[in-house]
Amino acid sequence: MVDKHLLTKIAFATAVTVLIFMNLYTLIAAYPETYNPDQGINTSGTILAKDFSAYYVGAWRLWNNPTHIYSLGALNNGEPIILPHPEGYKYLPSFLLIVSPFLRLDYQNALLAFDIVQFMLLPLAAYFLYKILDKKPFAVVFIVLVIALLLPFPTARGLFSPSYFWQWGEGQAKVLITFLLLLSFYFGNRDKPVLSGIFMAFGFFDPRFGFLALPLFIMYNRKNLKVAGVSAISALAISNLMLLYPGMASNFLAMAFASAITTPLYYYSLIPFCTLLALIVANIKELVAAFDYRGVLSNFTGNQKQSEKSICASDVKIE
Repeated sequence: MVDKHLLTKIAFATAVTVLIFMNLYTLIAAYPETYNPDQGINTSGTILAKDFSAYYVGAWRLWNNPTHIYSLGALNNGEPIILPHPEGYKYLPSFLLIVSPFLRLDYQNALLAFDIVQFMLLPLAAYFLYKILDKKPFAVVFIVLVIALLLPFPTARGLFSPSYFWQWGEGQAKVLITFLLLLSFYFGNRDKPVLSGIFMAFGFFDPRFGFLALPLFIMYNRKNLKVAGVSAISALAISNLMLLYPGMASNFLAMAFASAITTPLYYYSLIPFCTLLALIVANIKELVAAFDYRGVLSNFTGNQKQSEKSICASDVKIE
């Protein structure tokens, strides 16, 4: 008799392989777009360099001209020249610590390397999804995998994944943020709240998705919520200490209220957005149990026994 668990693993590996190869096709199709300074996905008609230009120039400014990380356009002060104009940086400065190693390459090669590194994270993201959803029916796991690894919805241009096409074509960071948040959930699910909090903090560089991920972060760390919360807050504060540099915090707030808050969800933003929504739907019962008033309160006050009673009373178990 064939082991049912083995068949599930084979089906999972086959599904992941197919989805990643389809995404590889999208990456190859999007490669020429990385060279085209055009309107891209921007509906305003403004012609700028690719989105990665914001990260590349922002990382250079972090180490050479920190006050102007959030300044728009080229400053002509010795920074990398990216034509016609670099995009404006809109994330927390902690993200620039991740991007900084790519400064060793010229802009175009750095964009390609950034895409390739993110593409290589997809199998790991699939593994984390499999582990945190291992008690769910395979059909549920498969649906979440399709959303996270491909997000397919065909367009008139013949693209079966415009979200990933523009993710690769613009050198965006939405795969990275999805990966960091999934890694946080994975460590929370494995009862490693310190690591869960650290990766949650780094995945918070775009706060829109960080806030959306908070319910899942609480759910996966419900047994160690106090430790995970302290870890996340501490890591977030330490990794963004550069905001204390004169002028940086005020420029960040000015940028946030001027443009970042109103930034629409472009195609590539649907990658983390839909993945998180799919996880929320898949774990709705667990979320209800985790957000039981007594359970959340007791976790924050360190009363683990009361929390476990609250969750057991709802007949919900996550391992």
